[in-house]
Amino acid sequence: MGIGMLLDMAGSAHPDRVAVGSLREDGPVPLTYADLARIAVGGADVLHEAKARHVVHVGVNGPLFPALLFASAHAGLPITPLNYRLSPAQLADLVGDLDGAVVVADAAYLEALSDCPAPVVAGHDWMAAAAKAGAGSTNPSREDDDAPAVVLFTSGTTSRPKGVVLRHSHLVGYVLQTVDFAAADEDDAILVSVPPYHIAGIGSVLSNVYAGRRMVHLPDFDAARWLDLVRSEAVTQAMLVPTMLSRIVDHLDGRDADAPSLRAVAYGGARMPETVLARALAAFPDAGFTNAYGLTETSSTIAVLGPEDHRAAFAATDPAVRARLGSAGRFVPGVEGQVRDGELWVRGPQVSGEYLGSGSTLDEFGWFPTRDRARIDADGYLFIEGRADDTIIRGGENIAPAEIEDVLIHHPAVREVAVVGTPDEQWGHRITAAVVPAATGGGAAAAAAADGELAEELRAFVRGRLRGSRTPDEIVFREALPYTPTGKLLRRQLAAELAEPAELAENTAPTG
Repeated sequence: MGIGMLLDMAGSAHPDRVAVGSLREDGPVPLTYADLARIAVGGADVLHEAKARHVVHVGVNGPLFPALLFASAHAGLPITPLNYRLSPAQLADLVGDLDGAVVVADAAYLEALSDCPAPVVAGHDWMAAAAKAGAGSTNPSREDDDAPAVVLFTSGTTSRPKGVVLRHSHLVGYVLQTVDFAAADEDDAILVSVPPYHIAGIGSVLSNVYAGRRMVHLPDFDAARWLDLVRSEAVTQAMLVPTMLSRIVDHLDGRDADAPSLRAVAYGGARMPETVLARALAAFPDAGFTNAYGLTETSSTIAVLGPEDHRAAFAATDPAVRARLGSAGRFVPGVEGQVRDGELWVRGPQVSGEYLGSGSTLDEFGWFPTRDRARIDADGYLFIEGRADDTIIRGGENIAPAEIEDVLIHHPAVREVAVVGTPDEQWGHRITAAVVPAATGGGAAAAAAADGELAEELRAFVRGRLRGSRTPDEIVFREALPYTPTGKLLRRQLAAELAEPAELAENTAPTG
């Protein structure tokens, strides 16, 4: 069974239900499940006529991507959505890594692909050709369960991106273990804000199609626009990264979101500060919150902290239960996990661990090393303590940045915080905390940097709650922290910036 079968099943079960688009009269014409299935079949023919051996998508969220994803599956071809924010040279470089590529792109990115070493087709032209071909196609699906379905490039923030190979069996395994077929009500709608080149973007298409849910897209995230779409489209579900949720609650500024249709909010992709989560729960009192943890190499979600876990943890007086708000929840059915020397290893039918050109990284028993430092409590709750490479080694002692960040974020003067290790000749690493003050704008960071008392207050705040060896050596105030467009903190970039003497001299408050 390949991923194309997921759409075939949905198209047979509810052909007239809207799959993609708006129900508003002033919106673009939506696609039903029958429309989407027909375009996918016709699109497979179009891709074969173009002699494609690999399909590349460059564009934002919208109807094109799910149509192209399933068309590629029916054609028996892998698809790679690329980050449309990359430079023309970077796009050309990655396309060159893919054998026999044909690129289908939004009109806005055609110019950036002018030097691409592969044929480039405008997305609207491909959709039109696919719709026309789908009206009379009788070609059978060419899916192979063991063949690559999707190749996703890692972010490449510290090295050249690696292509993660996800086969049909991995993606179907993820969907079948986490989603009930046709589980969505006819009026259900999900607002998709994550981009197609992220594993959450892939998982969103597959899981929502299998559930039979209408997909509404927000190509460029904006908090006010997001809230407007939730209300005007009667959105019932949403998937966000923590930085998006933080911007939404900042925009609301303590007000109720006034979004009665919204029943479920899933978040993931980065650590969620408890302070942001508390404000979000207050803003969306009728919504159940779910923390979904996963990696590209695991075909999306492998652990979930569900709504009941959130409610129980918030209401708990037992510190161990309360602490579960900071956990990734428990493993989904079919996934096993174990911690070896502080690092999380996982296995299951959805786990790939395979990279383009270099093969599998699974051990002889099928276990994948995530490179995430973790622990699992007695009740099976998974706690992610950061990437193994982010560990601060100070005087021979391993220190997880998350441990210090989780304390500092609760100080009322702190809006955002990231802790990194910077070089130190005596200790190996110094503990440096980059803090975005709660009162941002108007030079707030510079003002805080000039206020040595605030820096010392923050150090004392940590010292009173953790061992003295966890107290930051430096407190650096900034107007913002660097993130990827999908909300991941660029920790190594931050560490490199803070290691520069000029940066420290300009923005570091004295610690006394």
